[in-house]
Amino acid sequence: MTQNPVKTILMQPKARPSSEFIKYLASWEEHQEKDEHGHLPSLHDLSKELGISVAALREQLEVARALGFVEVKPRTGIRRQAYSFFPAASQSLMYAIQLDRRYFEAFSDLRNQIEAAFWFQAVQMLMPEDHHLLVSYVNKAWNLLNGSPVQIPHAEHRKLHLTIFCRLANPFVTGLLEAYWDAYEATGLNMFTEYAYLQQVWTYHQVMVDSICQGNYDAGYAALLEHKDLLQHRPITNASTPGSNQDDRSITKGEK
Repeated sequence: MTQNPVKTILMQPKARPSSEFIKYLASWEEHQEKDEHGHLPSLHDLSKELGISVAALREQLEVARALGFVEVKPRTGIRRQAYSFFPAASQSLMYAIQLDRRYFEAFSDLRNQIEAAFWFQAVQMLMPEDHHLLVSYVNKAWNLLNGSPVQIPHAEHRKLHLTIFCRLANPFVTGLLEAYWDAYEATGLNMFTEYAYLQQVWTYHQVMVDSICQGNYDAGYAALLEHKDLLQHRPITNASTPGSNQDDRSITKGEK
């Protein structure tokens, strides 16, 4: 018997309220005058203020640290961090791809849709210094590809895409895009591929960057969409598995 998806959603348990510590963090502006450096009180003082045990507070603090809400250091104590969606998205995605590699394929499709949806808004916000960075990434990539030995310009690939969307004031978009690149590396897609494929990818990147610098955003958008299709047909050779420590990014021209 097929289960009604709407009924399944409605039957899901309601989200639990935030922990006492996370609620405290969210209203930290009300307490900032207590410490001009932004340091939170000690665990002992916080447990009294929040009315919970130190043990329970430690558990809530660890969750907040894993989510990137706070920084905890021995000498400086606890400090609230600027909000970023990246830590939560990245941890969840890493767990998912350990369960099933197909989760990365699903997330990759989501990432493609996000970049396409925000392309025009993002590129129109870029500054001249961003254009210079994009050009430098393309130039460095071609130098690596035309060098001896040939090297995979993965760092430039990541930086190029993230720079295009860096001016968006949307932490959820940027967090998801950053999480994608960590997962891309974890699944080994930054390792070992055919030279012809890399040439094709960076030819599209060249068109994208040239179009952005010239203000021809439609042409850049067309190149973005066309180059997204390459990943689905990407030739992989000796790809590392999640958790691999392999870091050799050199390839040989004509390698198959």
